[in-house]
Amino acid sequence: MSTARNYIAKELYRATLVVLLALIGLFSFFTLVDQLDTVNERLPLSSLLYIEMLALPTRTYELLPIGVLIGAVLALAGLAQRNELVILRVSGVSATRLLGMLWMACIPIIALAIVLSELITPAAEIRYSEANLVLRGKVEGGRLISGYWFREPTDSGGSRILNIGELLSSGEVAKLKIYEIGPNNRLQQFSEAQRGVFEDGGLKLFNVTDNRIDDDTLSALGEGTPPTEPVMVVSREQTRPLSTSLTPARVVARIATPEKMSMLTLLDYIGFLQANNLDATRQVVAVWRKLAYPFTLLVMLTIAAPIAYMQTRRGGIGAKVFAGILTGTLFFMLGQLTLNMGLLYQWQPIVTALAPNVLAFVLALGALLGMERRFQWPKKAHQTMPQKAGGAA
Repeated sequence: MSTARNYIAKELYRATLVVLLALIGLFSFFTLVDQLDTVNERLPLSSLLYIEMLALPTRTYELLPIGVLIGAVLALAGLAQRNELVILRVSGVSATRLLGMLWMACIPIIALAIVLSELITPAAEIRYSEANLVLRGKVEGGRLISGYWFREPTDSGGSRILNIGELLSSGEVAKLKIYEIGPNNRLQQFSEAQRGVFEDGGLKLFNVTDNRIDDDTLSALGEGTPPTEPVMVVSREQTRPLSTSLTPARVVARIATPEKMSMLTLLDYIGFLQANNLDATRQVVAVWRKLAYPFTLLVMLTIAAPIAYMQTRRGGIGAKVFAGILTGTLFFMLGQLTLNMGLLYQWQPIVTALAPNVLAFVLALGALLGMERRFQWPKKAHQTMPQKAGGAA
């Protein structure tokens, strides 16, 4: 059966590659057309094409499950149209065994998906953000009007809130505001810096203005008596080091979509959020979704198997491809709906990530087993008829 498995794998790879190239080209074309109105002196057409090229790895990663689904439908429908599926069934290959062959053939595709997820896509996303920052003057992601906000504990038992106004293409940060809060939840110091550079495990600040608030300020204001010392002392420094747990990777994690980050970066950012008592539910769900991604590819093949087993006289390859596209679209919508509902109603991350896959897998496998029993029923009935005739004789 190795010959049949290799043949099916070859057909699957060929069809999936064609479908994936078509989908990537189609989505890239429409995205490019939609962005043509942004072309100007600062963003020429060549730069826009460069940005779209940087988005190709992410787009490939996102479209791979649908490409596998439609490619598998095309490959199996072609086998059915050439009566090769009938030959396999006569040779003793059941529907479940055929599904096992498809799963074995999917192993290289899963390996490609892991390389895309952990190496190519995160690197391309960083370059994509940098290109948007340089050419368009903005970045996409979790940015408020006031900039990017971070919180971390300090050695004195208090906390520090950092506000980064801008991310520079050189990897530096600019327009920083730093709020030092003491253990009693009182603001002790407010600092501003023109820019900062990550080096030596910390942040080096430039053109710093410190506003230190005296500890007796609150009591003096409450009692209405003039303080003996100034309530605020302002000092300026050209450079000052800041010991912080913030790193360039964590800054990038703040603006990147969690699913587009590597697993190591994502886990590091989750640890950073949890250490600072911040909500990391979205990132934890992203971890489970990344872990479930290989299973998603197997689910796509499981869905494709019963679609390809539809009788050709009820619809040709076009009908099967349409059914595959419709099923893939419904699966994608179900996944997004489950993600949003899970975050809204605080479902368990594993439920939010795996519920669509498990539901689709059970339904597709049940449909495949039902078709297999229907194909085997006439054969069993034909085998029992001569025995009944002999008994009557």
